[in-house]
Amino acid sequence: MAHLNLASVTYALADGRLLLQDVSLAVGMSERVALIGANGAGKSTLLRIISGDLAPNSGRISRAGSMGFMRQFVTGETVNDLLLSFAPRGIRDAAARLVRAEAMMHERGTFQSQMAFASAVTAWGEAGGYDIEVLWDVCTVAALGVPFERCRNRLLSTLSGGEQKRLALEALLRGQDDLLLLDEPDNSLDVPSKLWLEEQLRATNKGVLYVSHDRELLAQTATSIVTLELNAAGNTAWTHPGAFDTYHRSREKRFDRLDELRRRWDEEHTKLRSLMLTYKQKAAYNSKMASRYRAAQTRLIRFEEAGPPQEQPRKQRLEMRLRGGRTGKRVLICEALELTGLIHPFDFEAIFGDRVAVLGSNGSGKSHFLRLLAAGGTNPEAGQEPVVVSSINPVKHTGFARLGARVRPGWFAQNRSRPDLAGRTLLDILHRGDEYRQGLSREDASRAMARYELAESAEQQFDSLSGGQQARFQVLLLELSGATMLLLDEPTDNLDLVSAESLQQALNTFEGTVFAVTHDRWFARDFDHFLVFGASGEVYESTEPVWGESKTVKRRT
Repeated sequence: MAHLNLASVTYALADGRLLLQDVSLAVGMSERVALIGANGAGKSTLLRIISGDLAPNSGRISRAGSMGFMRQFVTGETVNDLLLSFAPRGIRDAAARLVRAEAMMHERGTFQSQMAFASAVTAWGEAGGYDIEVLWDVCTVAALGVPFERCRNRLLSTLSGGEQKRLALEALLRGQDDLLLLDEPDNSLDVPSKLWLEEQLRATNKGVLYVSHDRELLAQTATSIVTLELNAAGNTAWTHPGAFDTYHRSREKRFDRLDELRRRWDEEHTKLRSLMLTYKQKAAYNSKMASRYRAAQTRLIRFEEAGPPQEQPRKQRLEMRLRGGRTGKRVLICEALELTGLIHPFDFEAIFGDRVAVLGSNGSGKSHFLRLLAAGGTNPEAGQEPVVVSSINPVKHTGFARLGARVRPGWFAQNRSRPDLAGRTLLDILHRGDEYRQGLSREDASRAMARYELAESAEQQFDSLSGGQQARFQVLLLELSGATMLLLDEPTDNLDLVSAESLQQALNTFEGTVFAVTHDRWFARDFDHFLVFGASGEVYESTEPVWGESKTVKRRT
């Protein structure tokens, strides 16, 4: 029976710092083990160690059964390349031989090269190449809506991120591998695709180890949860053997238990040390007490050598502060607004304090709408300039989108697209300030970054940070900018669980208006208004989230 076991795996970074220390976990058939933890804790690194991309410094990894690995970022030039990357090695070797033989035949055109090509074609069939092309045909029809032969040479760059992820998942879930490693499989998927993924994960008999920050996906699919916990001497792993709905309570009990064990150890250590010192003083003037002193000393040494109980993992302590400010009552008025080639004309009005979730499938125009507002709408006036320095590409449109009095938009860019921050350290960005944000002293900048768990990254360049760290820094810039309208484009996509919850708490106290494009169903629970971008180009309001076209819509009144 297929299984995966890790025992005491330790891994050090190139500079000698321990990233992972004594990490153990197990995955069996039909088990769906979620791997979670803070941004930068080593989740993707651990998957690369399991896959064989990296070698651990110590520990043991055992596996029975074949394994497929979907990395965080899909690679390859064409659809054929992507699908072939998930095929068994024998098929990959046969495909490479076929490509070489075909190129040689076209180059030379000799009898020998033609025979070599014919032999390679035969080998492709014997390796199972034609059978797997039937499977790939099913995958491309399901993910892209076209047969494999029509899209095999299509460039991956012409597919959306969601289409790439869906195609990779189709290949892995329908493939022959017994074990799957999935690194953030839900990123870039819209909600209908996430619902499909949840259904597939629940139905599969494969063993699955996956990294995700999507709380709804975790709640719907995880049979157990492994947390990489932060420790100064290398991050460790703790396994919660239950589902996500019992995870937080179990974790609280764990921290309470570790606190109690440490308190008892400290009390016993103090008692033994005090006893040893007492006998030491008595032995100084009474030789009969020397043996008791040596016994107490030996007992203390052995107690200290055994060491204290497991160190309490370091808790993330984020404190996001989004202040905002008063604006006019009507903050946005859209009249016959049409985004060219994306959505039909629509009317919409938002008032001060609204929390509006912008919903819809990938490519429906949601990000374009936020970008139009981020630029100040269709006719920005003085005082309505965006509080970002990054250039905002214009959005082709007709109609009007007017911002209200004292409305200043602050934009959180999707996929961390902030070229104005690239190549600059976090400390430099905060220290220099910009047209809309005062520069901070080194001391104040360090304090601000500490509240966002970024103090240790102060001298790193923005583009070298992890996706979650870049997202947290963007929120910090919004905090310092004076924005009164927040335009958040999938802000939780790369945030770990603690960071996402901290952002939600900050938004709850923000004095202003919030628009958020999101596919995060857990995050969307905090919103009371929903602007839905339909698949056929219509835009409408709803009082409840609409994740698919089949739902009944309740119009906002």
